[in-house]
Amino acid sequence: MKAVLIREIGGPDVLRLETLPIPTPKSGEVLIRVKAFGLNRSEMFTRQGHSPGVEFPRVLGIEAVGVVEDAPGKEFSKGDVVATAMGGMGRQFNGGYAEYTCVPAGQVQVIESELPWETLGAMPEMLQTAWGSLFKALRIRKGERLLIRGGTTSVGLAAAAIAKNNGNFVAATTRQSGKEKLLHANGVDEVIIDDGSVAEKARKLCPEGFDRVLELIGTTLLGDSLQCVKEGGSVCITGIVGGKWTIDNFTPMGFIPTAVNLTTYSGGPDDFMQTPLNDLAKQVMEGKLNVPIGKVFGIDQIVEAHQCMDDNKAGGKIVVLT
Repeated sequence: MKAVLIREIGGPDVLRLETLPIPTPKSGEVLIRVKAFGLNRSEMFTRQGHSPGVEFPRVLGIEAVGVVEDAPGKEFSKGDVVATAMGGMGRQFNGGYAEYTCVPAGQVQVIESELPWETLGAMPEMLQTAWGSLFKALRIRKGERLLIRGGTTSVGLAAAAIAKNNGNFVAATTRQSGKEKLLHANGVDEVIIDDGSVAEKARKLCPEGFDRVLELIGTTLLGDSLQCVKEGGSVCITGIVGGKWTIDNFTPMGFIPTAVNLTTYSGGPDDFMQTPLNDLAKQVMEGKLNVPIGKVFGIDQIVEAHQCMDDNKAGGKIVVLT
């Protein structure tokens, strides 16, 4: 089978298309013939050497969609359309950057949908991250006001669309004024141009503060985002788009405002399995939920695909077809 192998850390050009044996599944595992997979920044971080414990060579990829080729434990039938994500994919064992992947049966969902592969390929990790951040971490309720920091990321766009369908007022930030049309098309009510400090602008828009803030840029802007939320509200840090994992000179009582809640969402296999992918796929088919696909590549274009991710030029989720 074709597979994208990484043998050393570096830029996109360390990703090499090679031929590997098709995995043989054991009982409790599922062999999936991969049709598409989405790219994720965590894979970029692994490629750059920022994922402790990952041993090379490795086939990257924390998600994939395709059809069941074999399931010795009979959990699935051959030909089932399925999605899988997380659970050590692309880190502890070979992941989705291949024509076949072998994963534990407990992290596979059947998707009853006739959506094209590029759409299905964009969904698993992006939608589970957006849905989990909103409903598990932030516990957002209908009618509440949400601010998304990093609105033009694929997760930010998905979260905006999901929240809008949930009956929420949605504001989102972007550094580029030219992205306003994209944000509005994905359910954003108000766009805030982000110069690194948006608390004052956010308070003008929502004087009492937002009920919930989804922070996708990361620690570099977290302090400012905490100033955007009202007492009793919550901030969830989900993304590390800013590339910095730690907070310098962190003092909780000086950093977190009184009566403001700070939480995180990382999303494991249990979270993936709790994500209602079939319901979300139905919303996509009915035109009620937009899946923000930025660019689509073939597996032989994996270097170009990663370069696009590195350069932040996709404008949505990057999907690779096998």
